[in-house]
Amino acid sequence: MELLPNDAQKIEVAGSTVDFYTYMQDNSTFYQFDTSLTGPPEPMVNAMAGLKLIDSPDKHLVMINHKAPGGLFPKIDSNYNYVVQDLPDGNVKVVFSYVAGESEKADLSDNSC
Repeated sequence: MELLPNDAQKIEVAGSTVDFYTYMQDNSTFYQFDTSLTGPPEPMVNAMAGLKLIDSPDKHLVMINHKAPGGLFPKIDSNYNYVVQDLPDGNVKVVFSYVAGESEKADLSDNSC
């Protein structure tokens, strides 16, 4: 998987359809998945599954996708912070972060596009 550190370890994530990996960086835990080769609804399904792991400020979710997940952002806008970065290969990297008092309120059951 692109951008994955050498020490990343594969993990099982309930409800996911692609591989997830975890690694430590700057005293934070990162969970990463790549849906750049998949079509709807897999990016949404996997993002929602991964966001369930983000339960504290020191945990982050990294999504590699073929484009910014425009359908996802309105669903989680008030519950998570996120930064979108264009990658040299044409894909995007989205890093989701915890928002105290708001991430807990997210409805992560609606994973339809």
